[in-house]
Amino acid sequence: SLLKETNMAFDPTSAIYIPSGGTAQNTFDAIVIGSGISGGWAAKELCDKGLKTLVLERGRQVEHVKDYPTAMMKAWEFPHRLRPTAQTIKENPLISQAAGYGEDTAHFFIKDKDHPYIREKDFNWVRGYQVGGKSLIWGRACPRWSPYEFTAPARLGYGAEWPIRYEDVAPWYTHVERFAGVCGNKDGIESMPDGDFLPPFDFNCVELSMKTKVNARYKDRFMVQGRWAHITQPNDIHTQQGRGKCQARNKCMRGCPWGAYFSSNSSTLPWAAKTGNLTVRPHSVAHSIIYDEQKAKAVGVRVVDALTKETTDYFAKIIFVNASALNSTLILLNSISKRFPAGLGNDSGALGRYVGFHNYRGVIDADIEGFEDTYYYGNNPSECMLANFRNLKKQDTNFVGGYMAFMGAYRNRSEAPERPVQIGADYKDALTEAGDWHAYIYMQGETILKASNRVYLSDTEKDQWGIPLLVTSVDYDDNDVAMMQDFLTQGAEIMEAAGAKNIRPYDRNWPPGLDIHEMGGCRMGADPKTSVLNQWNQMHACKNVFVTDGACMTSTGVQSPSIYYMALTARAVDYAFGELKKGNL
Repeated sequence: SLLKETNMAFDPTSAIYIPSGGTAQNTFDAIVIGSGISGGWAAKELCDKGLKTLVLERGRQVEHVKDYPTAMMKAWEFPHRLRPTAQTIKENPLISQAAGYGEDTAHFFIKDKDHPYIREKDFNWVRGYQVGGKSLIWGRACPRWSPYEFTAPARLGYGAEWPIRYEDVAPWYTHVERFAGVCGNKDGIESMPDGDFLPPFDFNCVELSMKTKVNARYKDRFMVQGRWAHITQPNDIHTQQGRGKCQARNKCMRGCPWGAYFSSNSSTLPWAAKTGNLTVRPHSVAHSIIYDEQKAKAVGVRVVDALTKETTDYFAKIIFVNASALNSTLILLNSISKRFPAGLGNDSGALGRYVGFHNYRGVIDADIEGFEDTYYYGNNPSECMLANFRNLKKQDTNFVGGYMAFMGAYRNRSEAPERPVQIGADYKDALTEAGDWHAYIYMQGETILKASNRVYLSDTEKDQWGIPLLVTSVDYDDNDVAMMQDFLTQGAEIMEAAGAKNIRPYDRNWPPGLDIHEMGGCRMGADPKTSVLNQWNQMHACKNVFVTDGACMTSTGVQSPSIYYMALTARAVDYAFGELKKGNL
């Protein structure tokens, strides 16, 4: 039964269960820790280059299509109509606050009691442990970073210098956009560069009106169609992956049977499996990276089986750490040796520090009058975007950093307020009538990566696998509040320009972490004295270890980061493979 449970099912001939045993059968060319967005890309690129690659995933097996139990269910088929029960919320007070969490998706999120951590400050750590990780439940927004985001922190004096620039990453953005399938429009906006896009989802009639009015009112504020990881018009590379066109159901976080949105399960892992070079081991909790003092490099990964608690060592020439920002940092902090008593590669003392997130606190709701004779077809899984217009070439506000925004318009069914009894034929008939139009806009703001925002290991408490619990000490600061206040003011003005009425700005005042964009902890930099990774996402002090998930970030930037991680991962694998061939690793 253990063999059946842990055997990877993408392709029985290439996805192998690994028992504990001797060194030879546990040795690979490369090991990837984590199977989420960046880990899946590492696996694909490594396998494409002919390297025998082991992917370690701490969670259970999830096979594309087969293991999406709620994907085709109707709302009325759920006992609680998609809502988590009071008992579920009581048992999971933290994870139940996550965006997308519901009766239809809870199986892709962790349970609080199974994966504790210590909250020194009020930080909500959102996790999804399974093959595919959070690629099954991500928001799928894929705008590119602008050149300004690479230079602003050092240029304007609020952060560290990035060791790379937009030009270094641009071709790798193209590489991953073409394979993953990203829809969008070429808008020619300086603060949100164009990519290699599939056709975008159309504006609905109100969004088109809003866009026309906003873009006519401002010279520096642009409302555009969303850049989203959805296949709107498959190319050959997508059909080769077995993926199809988005059906505009907007039930993405249940898992997409068409593979229309990008996930590791539908795209990169099956592609890697077809090479015959992939081995995936679910239920494998990475304990630490093994450092050989004599060889002066990492030689493998120590794994605790999540089911049996048995410990096994796996060995490889290169190791990619892609367990998600905080877990990757945890693993590195727990990788202690005589050479690295404070964690692998931590000569600078930066490991675990400079942790950030995205500021989502500001939200504005509003009403739209008119358009009663129009509706829209389907459920658009993307949102419109408002490109950043703050602090680009110079600081022009009382805060540092910038923000972009997501926005849109929608029309609900009639709420029938004149019918106090919401039951019976009259109420049913009322539900066939369309209600009023509403609009919204919410911010996604840059935060400052500070040494005081950090995570570290508990000295006294451990998890069920004997690994020290992570302590999170991450919080907002005055700059975050000033940025939110500016957004609420400017956002309300933008909504008014868009024709909205009854504009309602508010502060969500939720804890950091609920943005699910945690970044930093193992940052890149040119100087080994102040950073852990170099310009290739390679450890300064341990050359055969690469970190390409959110832990590597030198600053948070403004844009959604996932596609940036994909691009950095593909770029780092290309470099690592070259160094391996040269005998440098």
